[in-house]
Amino acid sequence: MANVTEAALPAVVFDLDGTLVDSEPNYFEAGRALLEAHGVPGFTWADHERYIGVSTRETLADWRRRYGLTASLDALVEELDDRYLALARAGTPVFEQMALLVERLHRAGVPMAVASGSSGSAITAVLTGTGLDDLLGPAVSAEEVPRGKPAPDVFLEAARRLGAAPVDCVVIEDAEPGVAAALAARMRCVAVPSVPAAADDPVFSAAGLLFPDGQQSFRAAETYDWIMRVPA
Repeated sequence: MANVTEAALPAVVFDLDGTLVDSEPNYFEAGRALLEAHGVPGFTWADHERYIGVSTRETLADWRRRYGLTASLDALVEELDDRYLALARAGTPVFEQMALLVERLHRAGVPMAVASGSSGSAITAVLTGTGLDDLLGPAVSAEEVPRGKPAPDVFLEAARRLGAAPVDCVVIEDAEPGVAAALAARMRCVAVPSVPAAADDPVFSAAGLLFPDGQQSFRAAETYDWIMRVPA
């Protein structure tokens, strides 16, 4: 492949949970335990899947309405963070092909960022614990912008911190709200559905590059070549 000049380099913005790292099982267990502690037993993985890609704060706001939780939203956010961080620090695996992609982009000098619906403390804990913080640039939490995904705010803020125009950015995402947010930000998008059964959703179909079987079919080399290809 021909060398790409620095001026032609894209910027890449990664979602974190379910995209870079396999953290959804930890989020599920943290949420299940929180709800059970507040008198709501029986939260299932299928229930959890409805909130994949939705920010922590928006998820808990919905749970307050749906399950009649009486604790304040701030208290629930703090409790879920504490439960999640205890699990995350015990182990959060990085998806193998994603790790290869990050390493290859890093070697090529491609600027990278993380934009996530998780809290800032959760993002920091995962990036530090996995060593990804040594390779990636700024991290933006949904707490730092007015609106979470599917609004484009978190991706636009990541682009601003990278000093990149949105049109020059590529987003890597696993959930419908994140893909919708990337498209709303006018960014190219690679979709790697964490719930492969949802891959035929029209939002996923609008991504520039789709791996319909999720992480099972994701390939770093193919994605790298697509990212580095200058759009016509």
